[in-house]
Amino acid sequence: MTPSDQGDVDLDVDFAADRGNWTGKLDFLLSCIGYCVGLGNVWRFPYRAYTNGGGAFLVPYFLMLAICGIPLFFLELSLGQFSSLGPLAVWKISPLFKGAGAAMLLIVGLVAIYYNMIIAYVLFYLFASLTSNLPWEHCGNWWNTDLCLEHRGSKDGNGALPLNLTSTVSPSEEYWSRYVLHIQGSQGIGSPGEIRWNLCLCLLLAWVIVFLCILKGVKSSGKVVYFTATFPYLILLMLLVRGVTLPGAWKGIQFYLTPQFHHLLSSKVWIEAALQIFYSLGVGFGGLLTFASYNTFHQNIYRDTFIVTLGNAITSILAGFAIFSVLGYMSQELGVPVDQVAKAGPGLAFVVYPQAMTMLPLSPFWSFLFFFMLLTLGLDSQFAFLETIVTAVTDEFPYYLRPKKAVFSGLICVAMYLMGLVLTTDGGMYWLVLLDDYSASFGLMVVVITTCLAVTRVYGIQRFCRDIHMMLGFKPGLYFRACWLFLSPATLLALLVYSIVKYQPSEYGSYRFPAWAELLGILMGLLSCLMIPAGMLVAVLREEGSLWERLQQASRPTMDWGPSLEENRTGMYVATLVGSQSPKPLMVHMRKYGGITSFENTAIEVDREIAEEEESMIDKMLSCLQGALSFADSSLGDFSPGRYEEMAMGAG
Repeated sequence: MTPSDQGDVDLDVDFAADRGNWTGKLDFLLSCIGYCVGLGNVWRFPYRAYTNGGGAFLVPYFLMLAICGIPLFFLELSLGQFSSLGPLAVWKISPLFKGAGAAMLLIVGLVAIYYNMIIAYVLFYLFASLTSNLPWEHCGNWWNTDLCLEHRGSKDGNGALPLNLTSTVSPSEEYWSRYVLHIQGSQGIGSPGEIRWNLCLCLLLAWVIVFLCILKGVKSSGKVVYFTATFPYLILLMLLVRGVTLPGAWKGIQFYLTPQFHHLLSSKVWIEAALQIFYSLGVGFGGLLTFASYNTFHQNIYRDTFIVTLGNAITSILAGFAIFSVLGYMSQELGVPVDQVAKAGPGLAFVVYPQAMTMLPLSPFWSFLFFFMLLTLGLDSQFAFLETIVTAVTDEFPYYLRPKKAVFSGLICVAMYLMGLVLTTDGGMYWLVLLDDYSASFGLMVVVITTCLAVTRVYGIQRFCRDIHMMLGFKPGLYFRACWLFLSPATLLALLVYSIVKYQPSEYGSYRFPAWAELLGILMGLLSCLMIPAGMLVAVLREEGSLWERLQQASRPTMDWGPSLEENRTGMYVATLVGSQSPKPLMVHMRKYGGITSFENTAIEVDREIAEEEESMIDKMLSCLQGALSFADSSLGDFSPGRYEEMAMGAG
């Protein structure tokens, strides 16, 4: 029996106290910033912006942030903080949809496996930067081929002579593909080749770092983020200042931000903006819900929502300036257009930008700073992924796992390290691309759509807003209600349809994945979707009665749904915790702390609203009953005693 199941077992009423909380006022805020501001802000947003209209891309970007990003962000935080539960146990709100929580865990588990491999690549380059000459600066190494050419524009009287980049390969590209990945040792995804011991050790180090940082849960990771969430901004500022002072930097910035408003007529631009918002904020992975579950009940997550979401957008824009200023300098040095050197994803982080670093004075120093920034950006997100998995499972089995949470966290890290060893082989990049393309694609959208509809339609938008009123002291306005009910689900549904209609097979460079690999990837995405109906089936089978009665019972909140601490349970949540002794938890809080706070005034108002609604419902029922009786009386009044006799005689 787990906490998300209904039952009459004796549970400790101080559940949240044993679970733990953030120890500092900024722990939660910095953890959310570190979780959202990740590698995608540096290597995806700038490229996505310039290919979709430059500065004009900011119009659909901020519009999608308002329609889809901010409301869903606030919804997930509200769910976690109100219940103080992880992604599985939180579905006490409606056990019928508990499969969505299981789907979240599957998705975040697959992402965590390959995301830490990217951190291992960053560690590899970080150690390689600790030298006087960067190893990818020159050709002539054992891994280089005859096509290798140092891409440095040769000067003549008129400036840089343009290079033919199509028939040659830069040293940084061969260092990445032939030395770091050693991809020439693999024939494809079906024959990964041998394990690369240097990558294997870097992956081990990455998992050790993650384990040490989440060893004591949010108490330890909440302190680490004071460094990992703030230091990247210092490095980003240094790279930005250095970039804009380089010759040719303005060419790259102009290329990055020149508005091309005709792109706004294309649906692809709006879809790309929504995808960037959706994945950048990390909605649906369970990380936001997990972090919020460690908050105090009255934490102002409304304010935190706007700080994190807007801060994430501004960081993406600043990262674009830092990246494209250097790319502008690089294009001027090579004598080629900016679009020939601009790339996205790993190609930017491990090929283009390292090559640009070799053109700067003190290149090892700037290279070290860049990869250290990527390391801190990636670790914050990885902390969230692991904390989500550990919290979800320990909340399901608290009396077995919570006392041994450190050991359980270590076992999770070891298991994921072993599963990630295939990514350290010669063909590991093929598996990484497959995981990246399918693990969190359409399956994640289905999970978020299901969550949004379950909370607003099944649980009820009025009840959910009342819960937020009890927690924050005010109800969400028309903007949030409209987005939760219509705009956000409709946007996500459009994204889902677009991703299916515009489906393209995975590829890495010139390599095309075989059909069985594509099928494996599609099944990977479908598995997370199938967990939702599977969870529904389990929930229905555990109930009694007809099918419709079972569905109704499984969709209702469990008896112990609500705030985890008894003094926060008011109105309909009074004395619904198993083992609760107090008929009025609000009085317990007043005796314990003294006085009545603004939140307790809110609780009283909520109680009054609930009582008024109940009274109005009773009045309506009584009025309906009275109307029915009066109608019956008026109908029967037409029959006189003589008429009754006539009818009786006629019947005889």
